[in-house]
Amino acid sequence: MNPTSPLSELTAEWKNARMLYPLYAALAHEFVIELPPCPDLEAGVDAPPRESIEQARQWFQDVDQRIQIHQLRQFLQTTTLTSDEGLRMLLLHHLHKAEKTDCDRDKVDFLLVQYFSHCAPSRLEEADVDMEYVAQVLEPVLGKVDLTLPAQLVLLEQYIQAANQAPSLNDLLTGGILDKGRKLKTSAGEAYFVPAAMIAFTRFSFLMRRVFFRLMHQDLNAIMDGLRELESLGVSHLDCRRAQFSADEPTVRLRMICQSWKVMFHAEYSSGQPLRMLVDLRNVVDTALKKNRAGKPKAVKAQAAAASAGFTVSASDAPEFEVAPAAPGLDQDFSNPQSSKDDENA
Repeated sequence: MNPTSPLSELTAEWKNARMLYPLYAALAHEFVIELPPCPDLEAGVDAPPRESIEQARQWFQDVDQRIQIHQLRQFLQTTTLTSDEGLRMLLLHHLHKAEKTDCDRDKVDFLLVQYFSHCAPSRLEEADVDMEYVAQVLEPVLGKVDLTLPAQLVLLEQYIQAANQAPSLNDLLTGGILDKGRKLKTSAGEAYFVPAAMIAFTRFSFLMRRVFFRLMHQDLNAIMDGLRELESLGVSHLDCRRAQFSADEPTVRLRMICQSWKVMFHAEYSSGQPLRMLVDLRNVVDTALKKNRAGKPKAVKAQAAAASAGFTVSASDAPEFEVAPAAPGLDQDFSNPQSSKDDENA
């Protein structure tokens, strides 16, 4: 029988549905989403009647409308159920929709970066992440692609260069780079789904995510080093109201919070409120360091500097947090407090 016959297409559709069903069921369970029944999918029937395939098609359509982008991000970044093949099937499921909403675009945008991150080498050098390489990795999903870009998407390269020059997380968040990328994506409309455009946005989001994590870890390291130095100078409490903590916050508790933030940002780094708190806490610690260093004798300051550098007996020579060259498995929404993990997509 011709492999493109309707019967063959229905068989392939059912096979894909059976592969996706456990992912959807697990996601619904995690977020307590009440799903309508789909008996033949639940039972794993091998050769269902046509009516069951049509029922499954409607089931996925209904469930897709109930799953929010931040739920999809959080689930896929924390579950062990996904694989390259599972992500590919999920991507194709959304790409093959006849009509796509803004929510579908955001899901596709996230899934493309997630898939690329899963498939690309973990030690991938940034210079290697060019359009040709991204197209090669995404070929199982998008096929062979003409990489000719619309003129307005050339701006993405400028945004990447500007992000690479940002000296701090605060500069990245307030410099407007993320908003520009988001607006460009939104303004693309249906043209977003042109394969060359999807490749360009995937590259942009992946590289922006790397910048984000580098700066985030830089701030966390600076805060931890600063807290150790302040403690060596005899400071045990800080006024952290500007960072939405108390007026007499123990430095020990602040260090514990920073440790928990590292874990949280790996699971849901798009949360806008904690990011703002992180930036403000670094400003608090930097201000306290300047104030306390100014009033201490040179010998005490030298001892404090050695402590912050990790040269005391109790301190470790290893950095508080290590920054990996790549951060696979993390989403690309950096600022929207309604999102969950590595904003709209960046």
